[in-house]
Amino acid sequence: MLLAVAIAAGAWELYKALGPPDGGDVFGWRIIPKTNDRVMPHIWEMLAEFGDPEVRGRDTAVWEAMLGYSWYTLRMSLAGLLLGGALGIGLAVLMARFRVVERGLLPYVVLSQTIPLIALAPQVAALGGNWGLPKWTWAAALAAFLSFFPVTIATLRGLQSVPAASLELMDSFAASWWTTLRKLRFPAAVPFIVPGLKLAATASVIGVVVSEVSLGLRGVGFAALSYGQKTTSQPATVYTAVFAAALLGLIMFGLVSAAEAFVMRKRPTEINT
Repeated sequence: MLLAVAIAAGAWELYKALGPPDGGDVFGWRIIPKTNDRVMPHIWEMLAEFGDPEVRGRDTAVWEAMLGYSWYTLRMSLAGLLLGGALGIGLAVLMARFRVVERGLLPYVVLSQTIPLIALAPQVAALGGNWGLPKWTWAAALAAFLSFFPVTIATLRGLQSVPAASLELMDSFAASWWTTLRKLRFPAAVPFIVPGLKLAATASVIGVVVSEVSLGLRGVGFAALSYGQKTTSQPATVYTAVFAAALLGLIMFGLVSAAEAFVMRKRPTEINT
């Protein structure tokens, strides 16, 4: 991971050194990015911004403010991941149990991901306001909306991956469907669920950041919007929020990976022949 970050930083600085300051056209399309300091500040200028005051005349540095924003976003992302994961697993179990539910519901599950989150945010805010829910639950709900989809698809695929011979063996023991789910289908689905949860973890961060921009919540999304107003005078400042959002995605991914290591610690190692 560190090598990948170093390569990305090197590519950034190399393009900044060699690329055209005002961008360029390809077959009449202006697609070559600009490299001037107002658009592409140096990496060290971005990192130096963390030590500067967030607001002139105050002692709070950018890194201190960003810690507070990140902690707020992280908590809502965790809530959204838990809610979305529970919803996704529940829907997958329901669809695996009843074939007619899968045929009727799965297309709408896929269709739900085509709805723009920014367009959905005001509707969620209106419902949350009518029900008297705190604002952080609105962001968690939007994060769950993004995160439930990969969990649903991965869990359903895992529940349906059990070999027919194993299902026939459970039938020979007169095991109920729920017993088969608990002792056979769900353990077999764990290797499918974990990658879905990893995708959901990063999606939940995206959902919270976008909802903060739409709803005005004071998290990393709010910081990105606020710092974006300084693009003309301090172009490197906005990248501090970008770094914080990327780090939150890595933290969420790491939490799922740690949970995977704990759950799978006693699972027999599969040998490829």
